[in-house]
Amino acid sequence: MEKIYTIPVNDAFNVSDGCPFCRMYKTLEDNELDIILGASMMEPDIRIETNKKGFCREHYEKMFTMKNRLSLALMLESHLDEVIKGVSGGGLFRDKLTSANDYLSSHADSCYVCDRIENNFGKMIECAVILWETDEEFRRKFEKTPYFCIHHYARMLKAASLFVSKKKRSDFYTAASNIENEYLKTLKEDVSWFCKKFDYRYDSEPWGNSKDAVERAIKSIYH
Repeated sequence: MEKIYTIPVNDAFNVSDGCPFCRMYKTLEDNELDIILGASMMEPDIRIETNKKGFCREHYEKMFTMKNRLSLALMLESHLDEVIKGVSGGGLFRDKLTSANDYLSSHADSCYVCDRIENNFGKMIECAVILWETDEEFRRKFEKTPYFCIHHYARMLKAASLFVSKKKRSDFYTAASNIENEYLKTLKEDVSWFCKKFDYRYDSEPWGNSKDAVERAIKSIYH
């Protein structure tokens, strides 16, 4: 694994707060949004890609809240030309309905920023499982992780099945599942206590860690 990925992976695991992969993803996302709304927006090769792919709703909304709305408007202006062409159908040997359907199907899940993030994020997950096997100091940091969100936990296990040696896979799963199972059990207890607090019989009992249990459950399960 290229050394360039070990730095952000180690940085994310150095902070013992929440899912380290969520932290990596947010860093990548923030960087990409800053770049695309900056000078890169006017680079011809990038403009061709943004015209073709556009952005998902989430990233349009995030860019809209940032400072440079002119850059966003300029990208929308030229991207709309592509959208108009696509929904209008066309092609010498295809009927307009089929052509428009094909364009809309491909456009539905198309996002320039998502693609850019994924290009690096997938390699970071691979790097993390390789570091676990090869770097003792990283394993110690890994063991202090509070939890992994379910989405990234699934991706990590998949990467481990491909990049951790067969000899170490069982140990990796034990280390990862101990973290995840312990957190989910505690989370379930907090959610259950939150529910009980709406029963008058528990009205005088302390909330403990349950006040934000619903928010934490949504964040960790459906991130």
